[in-house]
Amino acid sequence: MIGRRIRTAGSLIAAGLWLATANPADAQVGAFIDSLFGHKEEPAPQPETAPAAPAPAKKPAPKAKEASKDAKAGSAKPAKGGDKADHKAPEPKVAAVGAPTAIVTGDSADPATLLAQANAYFNGINTLTGSFMQIGADGRRIGGKLTLAKPGRLRFDYDQPSPLEVVADGTSVAVRDRKLNTQDLYFITQTPLKFLLREKIDLARDLTVTDVANDPGGVRISLEDRATLGGTSKIQLFFDSEMKTLSQWRITDPQGYITTVTLSNLQKGKSVDGSLFFINYGRAEDKAMQQQIQQTKQ
Repeated sequence: MIGRRIRTAGSLIAAGLWLATANPADAQVGAFIDSLFGHKEEPAPQPETAPAAPAPAKKPAPKAKEASKDAKAGSAKPAKGGDKADHKAPEPKVAAVGAPTAIVTGDSADPATLLAQANAYFNGINTLTGSFMQIGADGRRIGGKLTLAKPGRLRFDYDQPSPLEVVADGTSVAVRDRKLNTQDLYFITQTPLKFLLREKIDLARDLTVTDVANDPGGVRISLEDRATLGGTSKIQLFFDSEMKTLSQWRITDPQGYITTVTLSNLQKGKSVDGSLFFINYGRAEDKAMQQQIQQTKQ
């Protein structure tokens, strides 16, 4: 059975120190969760629970327990997130709907036009798949696969030797260790990845825009998110010059540590398996659903 833990952001520091001496790949994933959640000591919110399939009814989730400041071996802490949304049972497939929003480009585009193009890019995404390379503050790199289905569902599968995967189901973010068979839970609204997870985003309204630059190599949009646990996170989004592809994002956490995620081979509109975003909260209906998913994949 998967172990469940709901972590405070402060516990990430101790875990990161242990990981740095244990496994460089795990340390990198730990640095990523730090960049998303910050380092401030705060109680972790209780995730909303998944309903029994197929009925989408809400049920109270298990109470969050305050995590110890001393990290235990194997409890790595990566994650990612977005807005709070009702958690639903996994869907067989998630397919893109609607035509992409037309984007008008030009070298002389003003900041308002570039922001409108960025909003159109994100709001034109229903599903997104591709590869990522994560670069931590210490320069270490670790790659993996990205799968997104709006609203609120996101998955990062890290390459070996890391045994970790990060899953957002629209309500919570689960950080799973496949080797140790453990799971840590975070509240999705603690993360600054709103631009990826909201069904509709307005960067100027939902975040604070600090700079928009049409650089020779592409467009750079600088943002601040004051709602991130631990303080304000700074976010930079990098697009190609025609605003057709998001090539990179860079998050500076409230302590000044920078995590960069470079994207490649992105595909919009590809159907994805909804069960990829399922989180087992430990209740009877969750266990039944997990068995059903496992049987389907056999």
